[in-house]
Amino acid sequence: MFDKVLIANRGEIALRIHRACREMGIRTVAVHSTADADAMHVRIADESVCIGPPPSSQSYLNIPAIISAAEITGANAIHPGYGFLSENAKFAEIVEAHGITFIGPTSEHIKLMGDKITAKDAARALGIPVVPGSKGAVETEEQGLKLASDMGYPVLIKATAGGGGRGMKVVRSPAEFGPALMAARTEARNAFGNDQVYVEKYLARPRHIEIQIFGDGQGNAVHLGERDCSLQRRHQKVLEEARSPALNDDQRKVIGDIAAKAIAKLNYRGAGTIEFLFENGEFYFIEMNTRLQVEHPVTEAITGLDLVREQLRIADGAPLGYTQKDIKFSGHAIECRINAENPRTFAPSPGRVTDYHAPGGLGVRVDSALYTGYQIPPHYDSLIGKLIVHGTTRNECLMRLRRSLEEYVIGGLETTIPLHLALINEPDFVNGAYDIHWLEEFIARQN
Repeated sequence: MFDKVLIANRGEIALRIHRACREMGIRTVAVHSTADADAMHVRIADESVCIGPPPSSQSYLNIPAIISAAEITGANAIHPGYGFLSENAKFAEIVEAHGITFIGPTSEHIKLMGDKITAKDAARALGIPVVPGSKGAVETEEQGLKLASDMGYPVLIKATAGGGGRGMKVVRSPAEFGPALMAARTEARNAFGNDQVYVEKYLARPRHIEIQIFGDGQGNAVHLGERDCSLQRRHQKVLEEARSPALNDDQRKVIGDIAAKAIAKLNYRGAGTIEFLFENGEFYFIEMNTRLQVEHPVTEAITGLDLVREQLRIADGAPLGYTQKDIKFSGHAIECRINAENPRTFAPSPGRVTDYHAPGGLGVRVDSALYTGYQIPPHYDSLIGKLIVHGTTRNECLMRLRRSLEEYVIGGLETTIPLHLALINEPDFVNGAYDIHWLEEFIARQN
């Protein structure tokens, strides 16, 4: 096993990775910007290296600085976490070229799944059902109009690179197509440096279902069940649960087996997530994330597996060590993303944490790097914590979630805790009767 792992990330995920490493007897190196000098992941790591000023482009995305930090500290592996460089194929290549292990899939698989067009082509070849759409990038407005006419409106224009809803436009009529195409390309160019887009059929009221998979790069793979990530605002996930209240056991088995077989055939290494839209009993592939997900703790809660520990084992060359029949699912889990934002306007709310108390008790987990006196910097994502609860049933889980949210104290700034408290009082959510549009409609009613 590795002697020392450099964690190329910050915040709660850096702390999460550190904990798994320490439990395996592995020393850690934290990297940080000048704005994060007092961050918790820096304070508890065995070593730390400043890699640049606050802007991500000059620190957490600064590949030469990260490689230098690994070399000067003698780290023999790098874990990228999520976001930043976690799905950057060039970064993975550079890490490996320097004789350092990249804790993740191969650069070839990152590249394959990083472009939505090649990912859809690969999914088709692997037997995964996909959303009807263009076979490649749409080059002209005329080409796009013909495709939209053949599929029928509404359609979705999507950037081939990136995610998070950027470069994505819904088109409901031919008159809207040209302006939407131009806007999607501009947004994609600015966000990802790539203005290629494609067109696919727009599903009206789907659920967002994702399957957690693991492969060992030696032809073995399993799935760890599904997560329901349908509660989203502007294509950003707000709350996730496992298992999905929308699926029955037969549907779970079918899509889980499809995902696991595809990953085994691909000879994939490490953790990954295959994301689907689910409507009228049918699954449609939308993308694959070749990294650890923010919402991985709900899967850990229902399987009892430490996903970061598994990443470390597999990156070190160990075989999977278990088969699908060894994976057992227990109870229900829900994760609330706690952001430093106004719960009604969602304006960012960085600032100093004046009071902090995390909830506890049976079945309650908090992943956060906050502490009293910590100054939340304004330069990064607003996620400041994740509250994960587990219960034997979904109803027990909901009651535990309510109690935990009521206990959670983060003073000195605004957070989205009140939004989550409002959600668990909504009958549609309690009954599991929601889709990917429900949350935005709920927020609009509240405001």
